[in-house]
Amino acid sequence: MFLDAFGSDSYILLAALLLISGVIVAKFSTRIGVPALVLFILVGMLIGSDGLGVIYFDNAEAAQTIGIFALIVILFEGGLQTKWSTVRSVAKPALSLATLGVFLTSSIVAFTAWLVFNITWYEAFLFGAIVGSTDAAAVFAALKERNIKARLGATLEAESGTNDPMAVFLTLSFIELALGDGGSLVAMVPDFFWQMGVGLGIGYLIGRLSSWAINHINLESSGLYPIFSVAFALLTYSVASFVEASGFLAVYVAALVIGNSELTYRYSIFQFNEGFAWMAQILMFIILGLLAFPEQVFSVEVIMYGLLLSFVLMFIARPAAVFLSTLGMKFSFKERLFLSWAGLRGAVPIVLATFPVVAGLEMSGLFFNVVFFVVLTSALIQGSTISPLAKALKLTGPKKDTPHHAIELISIGKANAEMVQYKVDENSKIVGQKLHEIPFPNKANVSAIVRDETLITPYGETEIHSGDFLYILVSRKEHEALKQVLHSKRTKKPLRKSKNTGGVENKAGDKNE
Repeated sequence: MFLDAFGSDSYILLAALLLISGVIVAKFSTRIGVPALVLFILVGMLIGSDGLGVIYFDNAEAAQTIGIFALIVILFEGGLQTKWSTVRSVAKPALSLATLGVFLTSSIVAFTAWLVFNITWYEAFLFGAIVGSTDAAAVFAALKERNIKARLGATLEAESGTNDPMAVFLTLSFIELALGDGGSLVAMVPDFFWQMGVGLGIGYLIGRLSSWAINHINLESSGLYPIFSVAFALLTYSVASFVEASGFLAVYVAALVIGNSELTYRYSIFQFNEGFAWMAQILMFIILGLLAFPEQVFSVEVIMYGLLLSFVLMFIARPAAVFLSTLGMKFSFKERLFLSWAGLRGAVPIVLATFPVVAGLEMSGLFFNVVFFVVLTSALIQGSTISPLAKALKLTGPKKDTPHHAIELISIGKANAEMVQYKVDENSKIVGQKLHEIPFPNKANVSAIVRDETLITPYGETEIHSGDFLYILVSRKEHEALKQVLHSKRTKKPLRKSKNTGGVENKAGDKNE
């Protein structure tokens, strides 16, 4: 092997090259219409023993550990970026898809696997459980900065963030049943409620504790706060797992609580976790690519099984699960069709496929290779067509504005003031008003305005436009008063000057003298 010839320093060189290639791949993946995770996996397969032979890796247990760590980081970052108001509005369909939807998908795929592989029902349901859930890493990456309708995007993100626990629970339960270790189907019911209920509670409690600690413990360097937040994510998973609750659910809930709290060094924490999540994705998918041997994954047997199961998963199991688990909910046929197609498979099924390998199950090798092929098929076909399908079904919304500018001069952790970033909504009461006309609190000052990526120096006559990003230095005591001003909505459409007369007209064009 290449690494053996050049010594331990070559591992550092390899890590650098992998991260650089990962960043470049992420940059160009959207341009060529292929999801980044597919390219990451292909990089791993290319440098593996069946490719260029740069590194030999077949340690399923190590890959499983790396995968779990990476999923914690990815789920935590996804939860931080999710607004509670958005999640609350889609909580019912998301939870239904994450529980009933996963069970229905797993059951339909399990029946197909039972027919195809000629295996026991426990082994068939194990396979169904492994591929039953959508993947948070894949969905977060696919929807990031894409203008899918807010409700649909929120449903998919909330589902993918909360359905991993269901898949993990089913996978571990059916491994135990397949091995004949004394488990029973009846015992799964109370175990399920324990894992979900306790995981939810632990996530909420540690999320509140984390928010309090970040805001009230003064650290010597601002760079320590993002590390502090990641440490709490790992603590959340560990505590939940220690009491045999769902660690993934606990991490996602804790991240929701933290991300929707008022935080010191908020933007530093968010930016660090976004970069850390990207690094975790790159390394995780490359490691999973290394674990797969192309000669086995692309064998005739695996391709035949994989194509059949991929077809059943994409065109029968997932649509049936979506339409049945969202009955009575306010989704149109087109929206249900989109939700069915956007159920991407990614790292989670591959990581779960390592569990039977580590447990020594007889069919584990075939399971892993077929699951790997199914994931590649799902990511390549579904992932590359999400945006075109949304446009064809007319389910796109306003283009997402992701500010690449952030100011964080003073934080509530060190002083009694903070810099607040606020994007002006088109329905905001302050749209069209000049700064001196807005009733800001006494100890609040607009320090900068970013409009169309251009920095504007504010003064009293500066007029506020929809889409502006305001950076406001405010006293801690006046923070709530500032929020009331910023979040006030206008009750009627504003009047604007007519181009042809000296009068004014509203947006409908009615003139008023």
